[in-house]
Amino acid sequence: MSGHSKWSSIKHKKGATDAKRGKIFTKLIKEITVAARFGGGDPASNPRLRTAIQAAKNENMPKDNIERAIKKGTGELEGVNYEESIYEGYGPGGAAVFIESLTDNKNRAVADIRHILSKAGGIWGPMDALRGCLKKKGILLSKMML
Repeated sequence: MSGHSKWSSIKHKKGATDAKRGKIFTKLIKEITVAARFGGGDPASNPRLRTAIQAAKNENMPKDNIERAIKKGTGELEGVNYEESIYEGYGPGGAAVFIESLTDNKNRAVADIRHILSKAGGIWGPMDALRGCLKKKGILLSKMML
């Protein structure tokens, strides 16, 4: 043996696992909070909330965390105020893109989206120019989000 304790080996593995789990929990909590804000805190009458809760349960999120996120969304608890925003632009080769964003800071979201578009060879488009032309077909995630 090298003289290290068994806990020393375990804590490195546990730290990496906990960091991944925390990142997933943060995204799930954000979705539950927004779903509760827009559709109410009752999963029976809010399909978006019901789906978000099921996703959280699939990731083994504690029930207390789920309930706290719902209370933040309905306004019973203080918390971060997440807002949905919609942006439009043109990607590489002139492909029209419709961008849905969920953020607590709109200025940062706009800057990040402009950066992603310019880095990929796209441009920021005028608002409401594409809304009637596009249909949602899928989701693309940036490496910045992962």
